[in-house]
Amino acid sequence: MAKVNEDKTNELEQAHLDFISTVSHELRTPLTSIRGFADTLLLSYDKISPEQREKFLHIIKDQSNRLIKLVENLLTVSKMQSDKELMVYKAVDAVPLVDNCIQIVKLQYKTHNYICNYDKNLPKILVDTDKFQQIMINLLDNASKYSPEGSNVYVNISQNYEDNTLNISVKDEGIGISEENLSKIFNKFSRIDSPLTRKIQGNGLGLYITKTLVEKMNGKISVQSGEKGSVFTVVFHGANPDDEVLKKIKE
Repeated sequence: MAKVNEDKTNELEQAHLDFISTVSHELRTPLTSIRGFADTLLLSYDKISPEQREKFLHIIKDQSNRLIKLVENLLTVSKMQSDKELMVYKAVDAVPLVDNCIQIVKLQYKTHNYICNYDKNLPKILVDTDKFQQIMINLLDNASKYSPEGSNVYVNISQNYEDNTLNISVKDEGIGISEENLSKIFNKFSRIDSPLTRKIQGNGLGLYITKTLVEKMNGKISVQSGEKGSVFTVVFHGANPDDEVLKKIKE
C-alpha cells in the first residue's frame, strides 16, 4: 500500500513539474518576442522604416494576444479543477448560439466559408450557455486555424430521435490527424508535432478545455479524421419538458 501511495505521489510530482515546464515554455516564447521587437523599436526607431515599425507593432500585438489567450485558458483550467465553478443550466435553442459563434470566428478567418446544415424542429438542450458557446468557438477556431485559407468549414446539427440527443459536428478541410495522435489531442498541453502545426500558434489547452466542459454538461465529444480534414462531434441531451428551465449546479 505504501508503495502504491509513493508511486502516486511521484506521478503527481512529475505531472506538476511537467505542467510548470510547459507553462514556462509557453510564456517565454511570446515574452521573448515582445521584448525583442520592443527593444528594437526603442533603440533604432529612427533607423527603421514606417513599414517595419508597423510590422513590429503587429507582431507585438499578436504575441500579446497569444499571452492573453494562454492566461485565459489557464484560469479556465484552474476553475474546472476546483470546486468553485458554477454551472448555470438553461433549456436553450442551439442554432442561434452556434450561429453567433460562427459570426465571432468569421471576424478572424475572413477567407473561410462556413457552410451550415441544420435539421428542422430541433429540441432544446440543457446547457450552461456561456460554456456551450466556449465549446463551439474552440471547435470552430480549431477547424479554421488548421485548414487552408479559402477552405470550407461545415457545421451540421441533427437530432437522434432514439435517445433524444442533439449532434453538432464541425468538419474542416485541414491537415488531418494521424491515428496515433487521435488519442492524445484531448490531453492537457497536447499538440500534434508536424511542419504544418509548428507554424500555427497554440498552447494545447483548447481541446482539453472543450472535452472537460462537454463532459461536465453530461455530453460526449468524439473525433474522426483522415488524410484531409477532421470532424469533431459533440452530443448533448435534449431538454425534457419536466426539466427545470433554470438550475444552478456546483461542479
